[in-house]
Order: sequence, then C-alpha cells, then structure tokens
Amino acid sequence: MKVKDYASTAGIEVFSPVSHTLFNPADIIQKNGGKPPLTYQSFLKLAGQPLWASSPLPVSLSSLPPVGDVGYFEISEVPTVEELGYKGYGQEELSPFRGGESEALKKLRESISDKEWVANFEKPKGDPSAYLKPATTVLSPYLKFGCLSSRYFYQCLTDVYQNVKKHTSPPVSLVGQLLWRDFFYTVAFGTPNFDRMKGNRICKQIPWSNDDELLAAWREARTGYPWIDAIMVQLRKWGWMHHLARHCVACFLTRGDMFVHWEKGRDVFDRLLIDSDWAINNGNWLWLSCSSFFYQYNRIYSPVSFGKKYDPNGNYIRHFLPVLKDMPKEYIYEPWTAPLTIQTRAKCIIGRDYPAPVVSHDSASKECKRKLGEAYALNQKLNGQVSEDGLKNLRRKFEGEENQESGRRQKQKTLTGWLKDH
Repeated sequence: MKVKDYASTAGIEVFSPVSHTLFNPADIIQKNGGKPPLTYQSFLKLAGQPLWASSPLPVSLSSLPPVGDVGYFEISEVPTVEELGYKGYGQEELSPFRGGESEALKKLRESISDKEWVANFEKPKGDPSAYLKPATTVLSPYLKFGCLSSRYFYQCLTDVYQNVKKHTSPPVSLVGQLLWRDFFYTVAFGTPNFDRMKGNRICKQIPWSNDDELLAAWREARTGYPWIDAIMVQLRKWGWMHHLARHCVACFLTRGDMFVHWEKGRDVFDRLLIDSDWAINNGNWLWLSCSSFFYQYNRIYSPVSFGKKYDPNGNYIRHFLPVLKDMPKEYIYEPWTAPLTIQTRAKCIIGRDYPAPVVSHDSASKECKRKLGEAYALNQKLNGQVSEDGLKNLRRKFEGEENQESGRRQKQKTLTGWLKDH
C-alpha cells in the first residue's frame, strides 16, 4: 500500500490485478454494505459466479523478455542450498511434495484425470490416516505459493462437472473448497486484527491458558496420545497433513483438552506447514477453537476413537511413531493401558520410551467445556465487549479452581497411600 501511494504521488500509474482468488474480496464486502459476510452461505449468495468464468482463461505460456545490456555486471546463477548456508543440515525424512509450477500442473492433471473421484469428492469425508496416497489433491501448497492459479483450477473443475451426470456441490465439493478459500480471504481482508483475539470484533474473548509446558508437549509430539503425536510428527517431517488431522490436533490444543491459546497453535502451523496461508490458517484456528464461525464447543474430536475409526490397526501411528511399531493394535491408541508384560514385549515402556498422557482426556475435555461455557456467557452478557480486566478475573477464577482440584487430588492420593500402609 505504501509503495502504491508513493508511486501515485510521483505520477506513476499502478495496476494491481486481483488474480490470487476467484473473487475480489473488496467487491464482496462492498456488496455486503461494507462488512465481510461471516457465514459461508451468505458469502456464496453475494459472490455468485465469477465474471471471468464466462470465457476460457488463456493458458498459453508467455516467455520472459530477454536480458538487456548488463554492462560490467555478472548474471548470477541460482545459488545452491549449500551456498545459502544450509550445508551439513540433515533431515530425517524428506517431504514427498516437490515445489514449482510444473509439479503443480502435473498434480492437477493427475487429480482431474479421475473424473469420478472429482465428481464425488465430498469434504469432510476422507481418510486422515492415508499417508502413502493422501485422500485429497494436496494442491494447497501450490495455491499458496502461486504455482497454481485458483482460477485455472476452478475452470478445470467446472469442465469436469460439465462432462459427468452428477457431482457434489459446495460446501463439500472441490469447487466448494476453493470457495472456502475465498471466504476466508474475504473475511480476513475486511476484519481488523483478524489474526488475534484482542481487538478482533468477530472473535470470542476467552481467557486461554498460557501453559508453555503443555504447548511444548503438543508441538514436540509428546502428549502421550499416539494419534495426536503421529500427526504432529507428520507436520514436522512433511509440512503437511490431512485437514481432519489438522482439526484433531487443533481441537486437542485448544477447546478439547489443553485449553491453550489458539494463537500459539496458529504460530506453530504458520512455521511448519508448507501450505500455511495467513487468511486460511487464522480462519481455521478461529473456527476450530470455537472462537468464531463455529460455536458448538461441546463437539470434540476424541484423541483415541477418531483415528481408530479410520485406521484400527494403527499403521499411520506405526509409521510416524516407530517407537510404537510393535505395540498390539488393541493398545496402539492407548498404550498406557497395556499391561507391563505387553509393553516389555513391544519394547516400549510407557513413561520411559514413550510419554504417559499429559492430560486425562475425559476430565480435561469436561473442564474445557465448562470453561468455554463460562466464557461464552460472559461474552453474551457484555455483548462481546469483554475487557482485559474481565478476562484476567475469569482466568484467575479458573486457576483458583484448578489449584483447589489439584490439592483435593493430592489429599486423596495421600489418604489412599496411608490406608494401604495401615
């Protein structure tokens, strides 16, 4: 914006085409009276069909202009990884996703070649444990970096739809996923402080915990819940995981079990995801923490049963957490419940070779629901205008209750030990 203002002041004409999205977010907001639509359905009604979609996009490649006279200067080659200073840095497992436009177009052709799969695609269905052949297109990194045009992708999908008898529709179809992308771009564009809780008018004000130990356990894949930890290992090694896997770990960190601030999780995703996109990453964390868009905080992803539904044998866990590769499938999702003889045979002693759970899911999830219920009530009472002092007071209340419960448990433990001794 500063560059545009400076150029305009200097009498230089500036042309900034909007082509990274299907629609111009400013146009959608203008149609909605100056405010971004806050539901997907209202966005669809306002957006309609893209105007540019009435005629085919030009797809012929243009050549770069020849390099002119450079005088005494040398034209530098693209530096190697070593020249950039990364010599000697190893990597346990390379990401299977190659970068670049050629790879993006190749993956796009592969995806749309299966017309039946494209026509029947239905999110949120799909197997989050499928890692050898992911259950989605994995085109999001290419969209993020501009290696693939969202408009060209849209055109290819509509071409497929015109040549099949029936197909799924938004919000669950593949075109629907591109529209979700535009939805988040539009809301982000029109919402000040979209990437934070404070000062964000569409975000519930919640006194999240600042427990750095729980955050570290989540980030470093040592929560003691194999399904959660395997997903976080895949994130660290590959920079990508299935959207349902993202939902599970985001829910676990925030409203499901740990009650840690969504901004902390957002930062980890922003650092590690190869498809991390400012608008979409923040939008999804707002959604999954029940801070905005989605408010059914009683619906929680189980860190045990959800993964088991797709992968009862635990192959995904065995791949990304090889320390558990010999654990019988009966215990692979809850290895702390395995008898010591089984743990010994599997060469994985819980608490030594693999961590014990950092929280008890049953009690932690109940606590999270209770806290969110109180925070929602406060937001409703004050019409969302919760002050910093109001948040601090509610946080102190939560911490006091936690200390009381911790003291009660310690007394119970001491009494139980005394009774055993006598």
